[in-house]
Amino acid sequence: MSSGPKFPPAMQEWVTSQFQKMQKFPPAMRDAAREEMKKIIAHAYSTGTMLSIPWSTVQLTSLNESDPLKNLRRKTTDHAEGPPKKVQLTNNSFVPSVKPLKTNVFEDDARTRREKRFQREALIEQNRNLNTNHHTVMVSGMSVGGSLGARMQGFAHSHHHVPWGHVAESVPDANVIDWDKYTIVGRSTSIFKNYLRLTSDPDPKDIRPLSVLRQTLEQLKQRWRSEGNYNWVCDQFKSLRQDLTVQRIKNEFTVQVYEIHARIALENSDLVEFNACQAMLRTLYELGLPGKREEFLGYRILYMLHGRNRADLNFLVSQLTPQEKELPAVQHALKAHMAMATGNYHQFFALFLVAPNMGGYIMDHYVDRERCGALITMAKSYRSLPLRLLQTELGYESDELPKLLDFLTKHSANVFTNPNAPDIEKHVACSAVIQTLIQVQSQKYAKVGIKGSV
Repeated sequence: MSSGPKFPPAMQEWVTSQFQKMQKFPPAMRDAAREEMKKIIAHAYSTGTMLSIPWSTVQLTSLNESDPLKNLRRKTTDHAEGPPKKVQLTNNSFVPSVKPLKTNVFEDDARTRREKRFQREALIEQNRNLNTNHHTVMVSGMSVGGSLGARMQGFAHSHHHVPWGHVAESVPDANVIDWDKYTIVGRSTSIFKNYLRLTSDPDPKDIRPLSVLRQTLEQLKQRWRSEGNYNWVCDQFKSLRQDLTVQRIKNEFTVQVYEIHARIALENSDLVEFNACQAMLRTLYELGLPGKREEFLGYRILYMLHGRNRADLNFLVSQLTPQEKELPAVQHALKAHMAMATGNYHQFFALFLVAPNMGGYIMDHYVDRERCGALITMAKSYRSLPLRLLQTELGYESDELPKLLDFLTKHSANVFTNPNAPDIEKHVACSAVIQTLIQVQSQKYAKVGIKGSV
């Protein structure tokens, strides 16, 4: 069943061309042109002449003015003389006519003010372009070196003429914040500094410059290797990141700081700080700064598997290039995604044991959830399950039998058909634990605690 009228191709091409033409005009003229187009199409549809009208010859009167500023008048009915005339449509001719609005001294004054405002905005844009391109040559008010000329063709009559070879003086725009004026350069020489959330403007004497921050990073790496005090090291890294932020430092050193802090956070199961670092790293990589982008792209996919955020994960996978999909860390994460999506727990746990970089630290946060689901699947198919088999199928190393027993106890699945046998010889009684496992799964893993930015 058709959901609406079928428009002829010629009419569709005409509509497209008119919309493209509208982009050259101010918003007020575009609105008037769209209203006129709606009336023309509605009349053609109601009279059944959509197929007979020569659409390529149809012109919108709202766009026929040579100077766009002449059409900038308010849409008002207070000064209109009677209702507007209907669009004239015949098989032989197509002449849409709309009665012009009656103008008065108030409307002329308003139009004059609008023209002056457009001129001021054009000059401001011109000066901003000159600040970006320091040696752009101006000829009769039109920029030779930038894209400003195309935008300002309708306003050329209002520009001041600048002699050839001279650069127009820059006039600062009071509405544009000069961020460079507020950029802080630190003067502190302290290597270590506790992290404090800023409640006022930062003081340069309390901020460490880049040269000192480089020394801080080296000292933090040594302290972490020798002492391993995560709480203190994390506090120092947050302080280091804060000093980089307030000084607007975004370079290769910044990437290195966030990558190191993210890895230390993963090692200590701190997903909050890991995600704070990961979110910033995405921004830095988009700026083209070098870093371990492949590694952290794989981490991001693995973390999305933890959150079971299928919509965002599918979107991310769809944006990956063929080259990115072939990267080892990304390829591993995508295989884990496929294994979870298809319920292939055997492959998932095999991938868990060989996770590259520090991906295993992320998978640790949801591996028990997948083990519970896999155990339910196996319990539905067998009368009993030997612990020797479960140790292999659920992704435990050969010396991790105590961890398997602890997992079964936490999930109320430590019921055996031969409880007096040695641990490695015990068999789980499937019929006795299946319902308990399903209940524990629904209570323990129904919700996922997402911490930080994804």
